[in-house]
Amino acid sequence: MKQFYCYLFLISTSLSFAQQTDFVDFKSATVDLLVNPEDKHISGKVEYRFDVLQDVDSIFIDSRNLTFETLLWNDKELPFYTKNDKLWILNNFNVSQNNVLKLEYKAFPKKTMYFVGWDNEAPDQVWTQGQGKYTSNWLPSFDDVNEKVEFDLNIKFKKTYQVIANGKLLDMERLGASDYYVWHYDMKKPMSSYLVALVIGEYNKKVEYSKSGIPIEMYYYPEDSTKFEPTYRYTKKMFDFLEEEIGVAYPWQNYKIVPVHDFLYAGMENTSITIFSDGFMTDEVGFIDRNFVNVNAHELAHQWFGDLVTAKSGEHHWLQEGFATYYALLAEQEVFGEDYYYWRLYEYSQELLAQDESGHGTSLMNPKSSSLTFYKKGAWALHLLREKVGEKAFKKAIKRYLRNHQYKNVETKDFLDEVADVSGQDLTLFANDWLRNDEFPKEQAYSSLSKNKFTKEMQLIKEMEEHGDSVKLFAKYDAFLSSDSFFPFQQELISRIKKSNYPEPIQLYKKVFNSKEIKNRQAIALNLKEIPLALKKDYETLLDDNSYVTIEVALFNLWNNFPQDQELYLEKTKDIIGFSDKNIRTLWLALAVLTDSDSLGDPEIFLEELIGYTSPDYNFEVRQNAFRYLRWIRSCNDGCMKNLKEASKHHNWRFKQFAKQLMESY
Repeated sequence: MKQFYCYLFLISTSLSFAQQTDFVDFKSATVDLLVNPEDKHISGKVEYRFDVLQDVDSIFIDSRNLTFETLLWNDKELPFYTKNDKLWILNNFNVSQNNVLKLEYKAFPKKTMYFVGWDNEAPDQVWTQGQGKYTSNWLPSFDDVNEKVEFDLNIKFKKTYQVIANGKLLDMERLGASDYYVWHYDMKKPMSSYLVALVIGEYNKKVEYSKSGIPIEMYYYPEDSTKFEPTYRYTKKMFDFLEEEIGVAYPWQNYKIVPVHDFLYAGMENTSITIFSDGFMTDEVGFIDRNFVNVNAHELAHQWFGDLVTAKSGEHHWLQEGFATYYALLAEQEVFGEDYYYWRLYEYSQELLAQDESGHGTSLMNPKSSSLTFYKKGAWALHLLREKVGEKAFKKAIKRYLRNHQYKNVETKDFLDEVADVSGQDLTLFANDWLRNDEFPKEQAYSSLSKNKFTKEMQLIKEMEEHGDSVKLFAKYDAFLSSDSFFPFQQELISRIKKSNYPEPIQLYKKVFNSKEIKNRQAIALNLKEIPLALKKDYETLLDDNSYVTIEVALFNLWNNFPQDQELYLEKTKDIIGFSDKNIRTLWLALAVLTDSDSLGDPEIFLEELIGYTSPDYNFEVRQNAFRYLRWIRSCNDGCMKNLKEASKHHNWRFKQFAKQLMESY
């Protein structure tokens, strides 16, 4: 082991004045990993192959708190040191090809690789999240997204688990008579380091094949076999649609989708392997209200927009998120229809206009813009661009854009140049209005929305509300709620009944109750919290609906409005759990503790169960619900507070922030 501890600030290296990618091109990496979950430790070996493009006196690899044991360049020891989260290797590197750099290291990653469940009753898992967290916390690699490398991973772990990583599984090799296997994964094409990923856990899987022959591997927990179909519904249909719509073949050997416990986000589009929150695993009832379809389509679209072509910097981040949001919406249009597509655009427009009104509107070219801007304004920009240049030119430009820049990094100009060249149109005004303008171009958006019947009607209804024409408005509401209109449009109308102070709203609500449309009935539950006595019996029927959201909201509202019948409502719903976050069960327990009843059971037992759901044995969504209800009923005991303190250090930043804020409220 030869380390060089002097930090050599006197050496004037060329890398001080240019990007390393101008001097060195890392081509491939063979990675050997031993993952030890008991002490949350990684032992690794990496063999990089690279070309030196220009003479340079040092090179670096990003390395965050890694300990290196050996370093060989072309089988020769070289001096090295670590500083500022980088491993610096010192030598006079001359222009050359096929250089080999071998590293041995150890890591105790604090982030990016997460060890979940090994010290409690949660599922035993190891999983990674590189975007925004830096893969260099567990693998010496490159935080610069512009350095693309072909990564082949060989992962050693216990044979009773599944090990899933980027690329194609070549084989599983048993290590002698031990309880360990090595999973050998092969990638054929380069990718940015933040897209390197692995998952270890106990899973079953089912495989379907796309029209083009790509294996689509869908993983699930052994106990979730009944949730498989509702969770992964439309996956193959959307995969086939996106390949055809984009016009460029899926670029990787296979596609894997894996749920994990306590994930940081909804999903993440690692190259050839999407990791997503197991909170999206749903049964048939849950699918109605909270399904995986949009997240599934969004992460799949990223396999082209983000993975195949990657934005050079944050200034061009919309090329990833705006494109993935837009193509996910196109995939959903294929599944749910054109009205759904336009209604979602309408909803996006309302969010973006509200952002502008709050003074937080930003441009798509601002690297500090909000997710709302990058995702939904980006999708709107592509929708309007397609209308401007025409579908044929737009699709041709997308195909050229991806093919000309595949496995490379891009800027917004690269995309616009392709569209301008294919369409023959000057896109200066479009870029000014949609890419550089802080405000959302409302008039252009509304002009586009007027092409759809229901979004056009929504604009007309808003104008009628502003002019106070209640008689005509009532007639319009009555007509649409009596018809087979697009149900999200009907839900919006239902949400506006109470706000508009109609003289006879009861008959409209009765009409909705009698329609049996489950989402419309849900809209009443969500918007009518004070229940008129004339609607009591109708409202009680909501407890029979196949919707966990409807039952949760209706149970609370009925319990709150009619104290004399609290026991009846709780008896009717005592066996319903709800989503994977136990939304109905945790509410039920809180209400049962507060209800004066001799027949429901011992309130102390209910309280004990609710407090138990705050422990690390459960996913953070369950814990969050339990903490909220315990705060509401003022019953967070010492055990609850201990779990809350633990939650304030959780790896999921949203849950951690929630726990900290809740602690401050006590």
